[in-house]
Amino acid sequence: MVLKRVMKELAELNKTPLDGIKIIFEEDNISEIHAIIQGPEKTPYEGGNFTMKLVLSSDFPHSAPKGYFITKIFHPNVSKTGEICVNTIKRDWSPNLGIKHIFLVIKCLLINPNPESALNEEAGKLILENYEEFSKYAKLMTQIHAIKKTDSNIQTNSKTNSKSKSKSKSNQIKKTNQKTNKNKKRNLKRL
Repeated sequence: MVLKRVMKELAELNKTPLDGIKIIFEEDNISEIHAIIQGPEKTPYEGGNFTMKLVLSSDFPHSAPKGYFITKIFHPNVSKTGEICVNTIKRDWSPNLGIKHIFLVIKCLLINPNPESALNEEAGKLILENYEEFSKYAKLMTQIHAIKKTDSNIQTNSKTNSKSKSKSKSNQIKKTNQKTNKNKKRNLKRL
């Protein structure tokens, strides 16, 4: 019955995907469901792709699943090990809630963090005391861990780097030649 319910929900999510959430699962192991959540616009997570997993216990849906971010994220409701703290999968859990609901709640958590229920105390404290600093650090973490460089970006960067290396080498050669010429002139004057 449980297996049937989960497979039905996953098939429905495959047919009608959630906006900004890509669900990934293996039919032979549905106890672990992965998702890639796009960082919502106008948040410190914008532009990032955050991989997470939902782990269903053997007595799901009677017990809540556990959620983890695999991608590193600076968020008050996500521990440094990736564990997610959200009431929907903690104290407010109900067997009537589905997988779709859980993923939507986790995406909403990226829009509206709950610092009063912080697993990451540093992020919780910072968001309450200085949102601007919190946002800066969360954006930095997003850029480092959740925004993947594409091959074209890497090629562009390497071309730029090789051009700047070539320019700096040619500048060094010019300077060396200038010094050599000055030294030759000095030596000629002495003779």
